[in-house]
Amino acid sequence: MATIKNLIFDFDGTLVDTAPLIIRTMQETMCELGLPERDCDECRATIGLRLEEIPAVLWPDRPGLGPEYATTYRRIFDRLKRPLSVSCYPGVIETLRRLKDAGLRMAIASSRNQSSLREYAELFGIGDCFEMIIGGDDVTVGKPAPDPVLAILGPLQWQAAETLTIGDAAVDILMGRAAGTRTCAVTYGNGTAAELNGVRPDYMIASFPALIEIVTGNQ
Repeated sequence: MATIKNLIFDFDGTLVDTAPLIIRTMQETMCELGLPERDCDECRATIGLRLEEIPAVLWPDRPGLGPEYATTYRRIFDRLKRPLSVSCYPGVIETLRRLKDAGLRMAIASSRNQSSLREYAELFGIGDCFEMIIGGDDVTVGKPAPDPVLAILGPLQWQAAETLTIGDAAVDILMGRAAGTRTCAVTYGNGTAAELNGVRPDYMIASFPALIEIVTGNQ
């Protein structure tokens, strides 16, 4: 098996716990647009999709709602993001630093938009850990298609066989596999254990620092 040299991370639910902020923003968006209410679990299950794709999942009888939903969500999110607490998961910052110091090359492939990703990366002081950040607005087709990962592999000239894609949702694992990388599911995020087991990741971890053992075991 090839050595793992490169790591591609999902963002929400993998590096940063944004679920409370996302769910509250979704609830206020539903209210403003007069949409039928969806509960926290239903909202959480859509984290990982691009904003424009969420209405087709939650309100399939309302075609064409995507652009209006995304615009409204982003406006409300910008208002709420300051007073609400958002934090990295335990061990994320320290582990990223250790991985970088060990020579691992790292990138982010997220459904969140590019400007928001960079804002959060700088807020937590981890922006310099990543050679590339791909957001949902950087690709034509989002997760679970391989496009976000391929948008990293090509320009950085990373080999898929030497790359591990890490995420908390089934769409992350499917994206990584479709791009030819190995995959690692984290069980502390937004995806359920049943969902993650169902897509058969190569590895599963219950805490972010456990990633070090996977990487060092594949050197």
